[in-house]
Amino acid sequence: MRRAHFLRTGAGAMIVAALPALSSRALAEDTIAYTLTAAPLTFAPASGVSFAGVAFNGSIPGPLLRARHGQRVRVAFHNRSQIDTTVHWHGMILPNAMDGVAGVTQPAVPPGGDFLYEFAPNPPGTRWYHDHAAKMGTLLGLFGLFVVEDPKDEPADAEFALVFHDVPNMASVMAAIRGTSDAPMVDPMGSPEMAGMRPDDRMGDEAAYVAHCINGASYPSTKRLAVKVGDRVRLRVLNANPSQTRYVRLAEHRLRVTHSDGNPLAQPLEVDALRIGVGERYDAWFEVTKPGAWLLQGVSADPLAFEQAVVVHTPGMENAPPAGVTQSLDGVDFFTYEKAGGSAASFDRSGITLRKEMLLGGGEYGSGAWTIDGKMWPNTPKIDVRSGDRVLVRFTNKTDMDHPMHLHGHTFRVVEVNGTALARPLAKDVSLVPANGGTLTWIFDADSPPGRWLLHCHNEIHMMGGMMTEVVYAGRA
Repeated sequence: MRRAHFLRTGAGAMIVAALPALSSRALAEDTIAYTLTAAPLTFAPASGVSFAGVAFNGSIPGPLLRARHGQRVRVAFHNRSQIDTTVHWHGMILPNAMDGVAGVTQPAVPPGGDFLYEFAPNPPGTRWYHDHAAKMGTLLGLFGLFVVEDPKDEPADAEFALVFHDVPNMASVMAAIRGTSDAPMVDPMGSPEMAGMRPDDRMGDEAAYVAHCINGASYPSTKRLAVKVGDRVRLRVLNANPSQTRYVRLAEHRLRVTHSDGNPLAQPLEVDALRIGVGERYDAWFEVTKPGAWLLQGVSADPLAFEQAVVVHTPGMENAPPAGVTQSLDGVDFFTYEKAGGSAASFDRSGITLRKEMLLGGGEYGSGAWTIDGKMWPNTPKIDVRSGDRVLVRFTNKTDMDHPMHLHGHTFRVVEVNGTALARPLAKDVSLVPANGGTLTWIFDADSPPGRWLLHCHNEIHMMGGMMTEVVYAGRA
């Protein structure tokens, strides 16, 4: 080990999607030092769009952070914005004081304030970071991708990090918080979201978006991804939209999914499209078998859906008209937990010491309340654990939309969906709980550093509306 030796970097803007191998110097260091500065930014990813945002290091998304598993990172955070903020390290198991939740694990960092985060990023995989101070910082642009390199990963010929994100119409966001938004649903035809809608449904929590982006730009200004015939290409894809599930396809290609939320699948799954809930990440591979140009794109009924696309091309095909896909999922084989996990008669219940049922509710038109067991944060029932507990959490969703439930500081295993056990549980940190009476069951081990760990819906509207609780280790309330 190289004692007290640091590599300092001011990582570049996220618009650079390619992931070259880490340098030998970076790999050799004990600690990588980053600086993140939050400051106002006028974000203009598409013609006619000018958004008063807040950014890390002058870009939306913030810089791509990288570390080798086993290294430490030291992040000097400077808040030069006009709002209180923090940095939450999503998907990381780290000391509770480093989790970055204002009012729970640390005080909010005020405008002009600073905070030092230091931890060993764990587990390896595709992680991310974002604001967690209840001032809508993530909506405004405070988020970025964090890749923790796993030495066990299979090598790729080319690798790209892709953040799917969107520019909110803030008037519609404020109406959605009140439960009175008139923004339409824009999920694609053939999606579970559209199939689950009832004729009499009146949605008041939908947010509208004025631009759709990948890595800080809208098509046709997105940075093209150059590949070669014969390449095995790895994509690391994050859905950073604050309220909508994303469907992602690559024209004329199937995608082999190997990781969910940065965690390896027990068995890779080949699909036509990814289904990515808010905050979820998927690692997916494809092979380039012929020359061409193809669109990697979000699938949506939004009239501006075409903006969320990037060209993948082989040499000499940079300016060729790219092949695309329809904005429908009819007949499309998209990723689901059930397909990835397979079905079984039952799941392993050995060692379970604590069981918790959680009823997800709220969402009535004209009300901004989103609840767990009929209560809103901070009055929601907590999950009290002791170190060493094995905890089963079963969600029942009485609302008419899926909820991307996220647990801080732990990796859980999805073991059951709508009453069907999974033969191969999925290791995750966010999972979509199906709507209209759907159920989903987790198991997690209380083996993380003791403290208070939030459990909440990652839909920003629902989280702000109260759909949040916490896992509390004994003696840490």
